[in-house]
This record gives sequence, C-alpha cells and structure tokens, in this order.
Amino acid sequence: MANNKSYFGKALDGVKTLLTGMDITMGEYVTPKITEQYPENRKTQHIAERHRGTLVMPHDADGKNKCIACTLCEKACPNGTIKIVSQTVTTADGKKKKLLTDYQYDLGDCMFCQLCVNACPHDAIKFVKDFENAVFTRSVLKQHLNIPPTEAEMAQYAENAKAAAAKAAAAAEAAPKAKPATSANTQTQKKEE
Repeated sequence: MANNKSYFGKALDGVKTLLTGMDITMGEYVTPKITEQYPENRKTQHIAERHRGTLVMPHDADGKNKCIACTLCEKACPNGTIKIVSQTVTTADGKKKKLLTDYQYDLGDCMFCQLCVNACPHDAIKFVKDFENAVFTRSVLKQHLNIPPTEAEMAQYAENAKAAAAKAAAAAEAAPKAKPATSANTQTQKKEE
C-alpha cells in the first residue's frame, strides 16, 4: 500500500514520534533512582525465584548422587556444555550397570536454558541462585560436578566382575556337555529313519 502523505504530513509524523520518545525519556528522568550497595547488601539482596545461576549436582551425606549416567542431559544441551564420562561395572548381584566416572560442566558456554535439568529423569542436577562467577581465565569455569568413585569401590566392582566371569565360565563348561548328548540323539534318529 502506497503512502500518499505529503511532505508536511511526513514531517508532522516525525515530530509526533520525536515527542513520544522525549515523553518516555522525561518520565524516566523524574523516576526516583535506587542505588544498591553491592557487595555489602549480599544478605538482604533479593534474587528472583526463577533465577538460574550455576548448575550443581546434589550429593547425600555419603557422597552419592542420583545420576545414572543416562546422558539425557548431555544430549539435551544445545551448546554441548555437559560431557559425561561413564563406564560399565558389575554389581554384587552380578548385574551390569553404568557408573558415572566424571560429570564435566562448562559454565562459560552455558546459556542457562535449563533443558538439561528438564531432561534429567532422576532430578540429579539443578540450578542454584549463585551468580558470582567472575574469573580471569575461562579454564576455571570448567567444573567437575560429581564426586568420583573411590579406589575401594572400583576394586569391589572389579572383584564383582571376576566373580561374574568365573560363574559364567562354570556355566559355559556345564553347557557343552549337554549339547553333544542332544546332537547324538538327533544323529541316532536320522539313522533309524
């Protein structure tokens, strides 16, 4: 649609928009200003409930967390700020499970979208309100959130794996003895036919 205003009509529209902008500026000019004395006001400072400051992995008194190393948070992160390192171990009952070895989080690349927290099925990670993250080098912003397994725990998993392997070997030795008997029966049946 063509604009059919004259030169003076366009000039009048320009003056109207200028006055609207000046009205907003003058309104802000007379608004009372509030100066907060940071960092002296840390104890009384109001931080919004929805503020996302730093990603943390809560641990219980024994140093255990809820993370099962499913890598859903790593896959949900659009910036690739999370890297999960895990390994497969054998439990005391002989079952295999994934064990979280290292949970790496790069605060410098995080955009605080909370997609990782929403993707976590066990609520193993969450954002806290901590916002004082100024550092001189970016390498400090790379954090390891989990408490790694102890040497004693890894030794116990190794013993579990040896016991499970021995049990599997014993079962494998018992299984071939039964197979030749069945194959001999089938050969006998074929000769009879």
